[in-house]
Amino acid sequence: MNYTGRMEELTGSAARVAEELRRLGLAGEVREMPESTRSAQEAAAAIGCDVAQIVKSLVFRAAERDDPVLVLVPGSVRVDEAKLADAVGEPVDQATGKFVRDKTGFAIGGVAPVGHSQPVAAYMDEGLLSHEVVWAAAGTPRSVFPIDPHDLQRVTKAKVTDLASPA
Repeated sequence: MNYTGRMEELTGSAARVAEELRRLGLAGEVREMPESTRSAQEAAAAIGCDVAQIVKSLVFRAAERDDPVLVLVPGSVRVDEAKLADAVGEPVDQATGKFVRDKTGFAIGGVAPVGHSQPVAAYMDEGLLSHEVVWAAAGTPRSVFPIDPHDLQRVTKAKVTDLASPA
């Protein structure tokens, strides 16, 4: 994988993510898909991979500090908010669309794990590490990029833990 991606063809948030990936020295390419990749199911169908290989980049709000918390989980699981609160060390709330945009620079449905407008604490579900390659949003509801999940953990400085809700 090589992030030599068509920077001249990418615009806005997708271009910002591609540039951040290059700055981080990561390989791969931001891909703009013809169809929406807003949901994990849509992304898996567009890419042709298992939904568990899709990284859901969700933003929660640390309730006491009013700080953003980035949560990276496989597309096949739901976040257990009690486990997340334990990991964060305080209660968490689902973030509003305005909070997400204000704190990350991305809109819901296209939140990338990198390239945020400010530093964001990150937590990663351990299930992502069982794949050789995962696919994450690249700043828009139609752009994605492939990445080794160990590289994803390293560049986001995510704390790895079990965040999956029991079935």
